[in-house]
Amino acid sequence: MASTCDICGKVPEFGNSVSHSHLKTKRRWNPNIQRVRTVVNGTPKKVNACVTCIKSNRVTKRKF
Repeated sequence: MASTCDICGKVPEFGNSVSHSHLKTKRRWNPNIQRVRTVVNGTPKKVNACVTCIKSNRVTKRKF
């Protein structure tokens, strides 16, 4: 599963880990992606959404 938010399009960011001796190695920061059951156009569907979108109510959760 690609760590991409289906709502806002958030993707991993890349940068360097810098040690005490200032050696640099590549690293990546992944967004917190959750698989959420939602209602899209009246039909229930599973969507990959970041926690920021879930908390800000950009995703309408499916009622059971």
